[in-house]
Amino acid sequence: MSLSKKIHSMAVFLEFLASAGLAVFFHMVLHKPDVSYVIFGVGILLSLATYLLREDIERCRNDLLNQYNKAHELTFALSQISDPECQARVQDLLSGSKRTIALLQQGFIPLDESEFYLEGARCADGARQRIKAVDPITSGWQTRGLLVNFYQSNLRALERGVTITRIFVTSREDLVDPEIQKVLLTQYTDGVEIRIAFRDELPSVSVLSGRDTDGSRDFAIYDDQVATEVFPQSGAYFGRKCCHTVAIEHCMRLYDLVEHSSHLVVLDDGQIILATDQIKLTA
Repeated sequence: MSLSKKIHSMAVFLEFLASAGLAVFFHMVLHKPDVSYVIFGVGILLSLATYLLREDIERCRNDLLNQYNKAHELTFALSQISDPECQARVQDLLSGSKRTIALLQQGFIPLDESEFYLEGARCADGARQRIKAVDPITSGWQTRGLLVNFYQSNLRALERGVTITRIFVTSREDLVDPEIQKVLLTQYTDGVEIRIAFRDELPSVSVLSGRDTDGSRDFAIYDDQVATEVFPQSGAYFGRKCCHTVAIEHCMRLYDLVEHSSHLVVLDDGQIILATDQIKLTA
């Protein structure tokens, strides 16, 4: 410890000694006890004030140093990289981090594929009233572990009385595929409200902020409070979660738009077909 730090730490004790010494001097030498009492009292008050202020100043100093070091931690780390190739790699990493930070600033939590379906399962387990989802239909619903476990959370929600409406986005050719029919039949018989939306019938450009709805056909809304959405383009993250009111309202409007373009389905002779096709067959 340096001499200045020792003096700072002993400031209270030194002030107390100075006031006590002056008080003794006025009392014993000058024979002025009243003045000595005043000096001693003021000295004690100054010692107390110094102690309190010194503690506050030291605490503020430590907090400011911690905040400064935290704010400049990345800058200090980057300044120690001298290799040009390493610097180029760092800039790529920073660009990705900036995009992630931008998502977080907007209230979106980026998730990889495993995190995405795990978070979806948690949201389904926490749902109390309704789940509205738009999904591209694939045979993976019955083969991939991520989707199988995610669907189990849907079944648990159905057992609690939660209404689940799922709009599958597909093509007319894929609709008759046996594997696709197996997925549709399973969810239909389990109690999920199934609707079908064909890709070529979805609007190419949304009236909502000019967004491309054809690229946003994999999302879910839980109790109109939480939304999860798969990114249209592959990247570092698979999808995102959001609880922000504005984003939830946007997903709900997008869901209404897709729902308006979808078809009701019915079970006919062990197959899931469009309700309109059944009407044509019976006509």
